[in-house]
Order: sequence, then structure tokens, then C-alpha cells
Amino acid sequence: MMEFDLLRSFVAVAECGGFHRAADQLNLTQSTVSQQIKRLELETKRPLFRRTTRTVALTDDGEMLLGDARRLLQLEEAARRRLTSPPLSGTVRLGAVEEVAGGSLPPALGLFASSHPNVKLEVNIGVSLPLIEQLDDGRLDVVFAKRPLGTSRGRLAWREPMVWAAAKTFEHVSGAALPLALYREHSVSRDAALIALRERELVWQIVYTSPSFTGVRAGALAGLAITPLPASAIVAGLRVLGVESGLPPLPDFEFAIFERKRPDAAAAALTAVLVSLGQTAIRPPAG
Repeated sequence: MMEFDLLRSFVAVAECGGFHRAADQLNLTQSTVSQQIKRLELETKRPLFRRTTRTVALTDDGEMLLGDARRLLQLEEAARRRLTSPPLSGTVRLGAVEEVAGGSLPPALGLFASSHPNVKLEVNIGVSLPLIEQLDDGRLDVVFAKRPLGTSRGRLAWREPMVWAAAKTFEHVSGAALPLALYREHSVSRDAALIALRERELVWQIVYTSPSFTGVRAGALAGLAITPLPASAIVAGLRVLGVESGLPPLPDFEFAIFERKRPDAAAAALTAVLVSLGQTAIRPPAG
């Protein structure tokens, strides 16, 4: 099993671009860092860095290891904090969009609850923009939602395509207004779809609205309209409409974790669990 000290030195060398700066960052000697990298390479039986007299660069194997090493160190740090910190208590108010809540969020919450049994969780499922507004108003502590268009706020969890979806039986009459199924209020997907259609000067009509993701998708499944969805939300009975259908391309969805300013210890701990689990643990499976 790889030692955390070896992984810590490996990540430092990769991020600092050299052994000397990594040693300074870790408060170790350069020879100690060099020996730790050699031990890690012996353990993995692969060269992890390409070394020249002037540069240090990751090999392909090193690139593959880097992401895993970072995640392991994050988990180790989170576990160490839990074991050395006093038990947390209080209430954390979490907001999440349906796409996340319907994926692997329950196991993530289970992991948090088992580590912090004295913390009460309140979970609100909703639409991204209203959830972020509730966070800003102090009514939520952590939000897992889609980033608003044109912003970089929050910690990016994953990015995935936004696609036009329609029932397999759906047929659009040429020349007729394009029927749309959208969220009732402002949302990331509603705003993106309408901006894209207006830029193409296409004729459209909103024929179906719902306050929820499940409701919007149901409108498409019923064959009433087309709707913008995350690629992972395409289920049996739906098909993706591409540019050959005359529809404009859509921007990617960016799912991110948002937290209020100056979060308390319990809210920060929940954020750490969500971040450490990362894309593979949280992202909903493809339909």
C-alpha cells in the first residue's frame, strides 16, 4: 500500500515543477524528497517523472497517478481532521438539484452522517438559481447545483453536455413554432435554451412548464415538446436532437458546490465530504 508521505511528496513535486521547491514547501531536504520519489517509483514499478538538468515533468503514468494521489490525500486529511477534532453538532441545511439528489447523493449523505452522527441534516431539493438565492439569503448552508451561465462561482464538481431531448416519437412539423418544455421560473437550462434559440432567430413556443426537473423531463417523454437536459439525464424513451435537426448548440452544464461565507464547522465538513468524493461518486449515472 502506498504511503501518504510518498504521495504527498509526489504531488508537491508535480505541482511545484521541481524537487527544490517541493522540499521547501514540505519543509524537507531535497535529498529526502528525491528518495521518497524513488521509493514510490520502485513501489509502482514505473517512472513517474522525466528529469533533465533543468526541468522535471510528469510521465504518462505520473499524470494518471496524480489525480488519484490528490483524492487519497484529501480523504486522509478529512479522516485525520475527524479523528483529531471534537465531535461536531448542530444542523446543516443542504440544497441540491434533482439531478444530483437522484444520483449518488444519498450514499454521500450517509457517509457524512456516519462520521458526524450529532449533526442534523435538512435537505431541500429544488432548482439551481432559487437554491443559490436561498444560500445568499442565509437560508441554506451548502448548495450542490448548476452554475449560473457566465459565472465561475463555487467549486466545480463536473462538467457535462447540455443536449436537446425529445421523445422517440416526437416529430416537428416544418415551419411550425418549435414546442418547448421548460422550467416554470428562471433556471440555467431555460436561460441557455432561450438565448441559443434567439441567437439563431428560430421560432419557438413554450407549451409546457414545470417547477421540477422530473416534471420538465416528463413533458419531453410525453412527446409534447423538446427540452434541454444534461446528457446523463437521457433515459429510455428519449433521444438527443443534434445540429442536423436545425437546433443550436448549447453550453455545457457545470455542476458545482456552493457554500455560504464563513461556514460553521459542520457545514465545512459536509462540503469537504462532497468535494472529496468528487465526480465519480456524486455524478448521476447515464440514463
